[in-house]
Amino acid sequence: MDLRGKQKRFLRSQAHHLQPIFQIGKGGLNSAMVVQINEALEKRELIKVTLLQNTDEIAEDVAQALKADIHCDIVQIIGRVLVLFKPSSNEKYQKISKEVKAI
Repeated sequence: MDLRGKQKRFLRSQAHHLQPIFQIGKGGLNSAMVVQINEALEKRELIKVTLLQNTDEIAEDVAQALKADIHCDIVQIIGRVLVLFKPSSNEKYQKISKEVKAI
């Protein structure tokens, strides 16, 4: 599902006060990290990922790799910070995705 402008705007406002819970460093993006990011998205639906100064990864490349691997939506990329959204498949965690659908 592709997000519309209003939905992205809502998600950006929700993500504004979030702290990044993943940091991609020297090791780059590995399969274990992809699994962890997917699990975090399942519980939270909206997360921030930061690329540290010592990584060779490029934010856009990481975003595309994650989009391809775990089918999440890229809400925003600012510098080295990615904001990712994926509706939870578990009913009990679907707070944000219900609001997004209503927009």
